[in-house]
Amino acid sequence: MDKFLDIPITNESNMLLSCTGVISVTVGSPAATKTVITYNSGNTATLTHDSVATDNQMRDSIQDAMEEALKTSWTDVAFAYVPAQAVSGIVIA
Repeated sequence: MDKFLDIPITNESNMLLSCTGVISVTVGSPAATKTVITYNSGNTATLTHDSVATDNQMRDSIQDAMEEALKTSWTDVAFAYVPAQAVSGIVIA
């Protein structure tokens, strides 16, 4: 069963981001405002967010939320995620 993080986006509606098939969550460039999720399909999701205090703050926040989402019942598909910093955009490539 697929699981999704339900992520609030500043000045937009929430976006669902898959927790399934994730290979890595890494610090993007610039590290303070980008976090990249890489999927086994080869796709990436790049989150642009407010500046973080430490490079790994958003990465750790996303990884922890995905872990919690995957622990929930199979009937709970979308996991409400409160990011460590406000997310202003997500680009899927």
